[in-house]
Amino acid sequence: MASICTMAWVYGSVQGVGFRYSTQGEALQLGVTGYARNLDDGGVEVLACGEAEQVEKLIAWLKAGGPRSARVDRVLTEPHQPTRSWDKFAILY
Repeated sequence: MASICTMAWVYGSVQGVGFRYSTQGEALQLGVTGYARNLDDGGVEVLACGEAEQVEKLIAWLKAGGPRSARVDRVLTEPHQPTRSWDKFAILY
């Protein structure tokens, strides 16, 4: 299986609702590494790295709306080549 990284930007009601923590929990269950962090524009940036199938499952979860407390209006994604490797899924501040 190939290891890939995808950067996602999630917009909607996604700050102040536990979105990053729920994303971290989902990523850990899937064995995906990377991070989630709030953006100044009200969105959340998610870097997901791991087996292609697992990364795609996390992106699908984001597009499906993430945690129940959130409202996801749109998710933009693009392939990403990180400048460092991630050994866990972190929440950045």
